Amino acid sequence: AYSLIQSLSKGDIFGHEQMLQLNLVDIEKCRDALEGIALEIEDLASHVVSNCVITSSPLEGFKDIDVAVLIASMPHLKGMERSHLLKGNVEIFKAAGVALEKVAKKTVKVLVVANPCNTNALITLQYAPSLRRSQFTALSLLDQNRATAQVAKMIDCNTDNLRNVIIWGNHSSTMYPDVSQSEHRNCKTGHYEATLDFIDKQWSRTKLVETVRNR
Repeated sequence: AYSLIQSLSKGDIFGHEQMLQLNLVDIEKCRDALEGIALEIEDLASHVVSNCVITSSPLEGFKDIDVAVLIASMPHLKGMERSHLLKGNVEIFKAAGVALEKVAKKTVKVLVVANPCNTNALITLQYAPSLRRSQFTALSLLDQNRATAQVAKMIDCNTDNLRNVIIWGNHSSTMYPDVSQSEHRNCKTGHYEATLDFIDKQWSRTKLVETVRNR
């Protein structure tokens, strides 16, 4: 959240001319932490942040918003069964979906970062039926970056020259890194070539999968 707020406040995400109101939403017992973050935002003296609202109510926090970034989920504590984790997340993302449906702009874009992000995104959109599925995105960027780095290392290629490495599934033991659509740029010709032609296919199905899932 800290790095995201800094990027927002600097204008790195929506541009340096776009004024922003930041609505920070968390459970009531975390209000002190939110107030501290609000003070840090104020200290940044950002030219793009016009206002900062802190609340424990999704209905207040999601009122007329253009973008929602859902970062927090139920923490997976030691000894917690997966069913308890999923039940806790259902309550969190059900509340988010209901609020989006009731008070957000109908053009809102929703980014779900909290793991398991695909499941949480699905829960959210189920409770916001008037919004299109295309308005929801689940972000597994860490896993995609990890897979991209491993593939780039295998073919001795800079990650900037590699594209279309895909992650299927949640951040879990069942996720699958897919390089079937991946391409990398040939530095000599400048053309993109199929990555699968340059790697051991058995490695991509075993070692790569194991590294991305378990690292």
